[in-house]
Amino acid sequence: MQIRDLGDIRLHYRDEGPATGAPVLFLNSLATDLRLWDKIVPLMPAGLRLVRMDTRGHGLSDCPPGPYAMGTLIRDVERLMEALGLRDAVVVGLSLGGMIAQGLAVKRLDLVRGMVLSNTAAKVGTAQMWEDRIAAVRRDGLEHMADATMTRWFTRAFRDTAELSGWRNMFVRTPVEGFIGCSHAIAGTDFFATTAALTLPTLAIAGPEDGSTPPDLVRETADLVKGSRFELIRGTGHLPCVERPADYAAVLTRFLADTGHC
Repeated sequence: MQIRDLGDIRLHYRDEGPATGAPVLFLNSLATDLRLWDKIVPLMPAGLRLVRMDTRGHGLSDCPPGPYAMGTLIRDVERLMEALGLRDAVVVGLSLGGMIAQGLAVKRLDLVRGMVLSNTAAKVGTAQMWEDRIAAVRRDGLEHMADATMTRWFTRAFRDTAELSGWRNMFVRTPVEGFIGCSHAIAGTDFFATTAALTLPTLAIAGPEDGSTPPDLVRETADLVKGSRFELIRGTGHLPCVERPADYAAVLTRFLADTGHC
């Protein structure tokens, strides 16, 4: 188990591959942890340094009292990268992770060589939507919204598999304070202007059956970055890396190769 003490918080991470390899950093979505990428890591080209982490309030990372600001989540990633000596990384962020990736790229281009914005956007939902969701979680807990979330996240075919129970369990076992803290961060974020100023290599990935960040929303964000690419992975919802890992890894590997990262 790898834990990095950053002073005010201890973050759980996993660092795999040669220390001298080109770094790829994976950032997970709200209410998941670094296991989100379990199916992708074995499919990546040899020689890469693959780093995953649990966002604060998730997985085995500390869960301090909220609310959290997006700037705090970005700073967590920034400090972990500095502690691990990661430079010129391709940052792969899904949903909340994709929002963090955008903010990190704006703040620290010395750390970010390229970004993969998976099932995410410059702005997700409205402040009122998130406030309503936060209130519901405080009142009823995460179990109350688990089934509706699974419907937004996954295709009907995947929801008929035994694997769904694992993702549902991960969702409901997320610390309520961590879920609410990160929800506040999302509610207060609008990166349209700042993301539009970026020019680094960017790949956007969407799932046609994504009920949380539909393809048009992802494409709208991709279009903010000059020269970005957009890929739709058929037969997937909000977590295409889970439903179609081979397709996801192939798209990601092609992007890494085309940008000279592997």
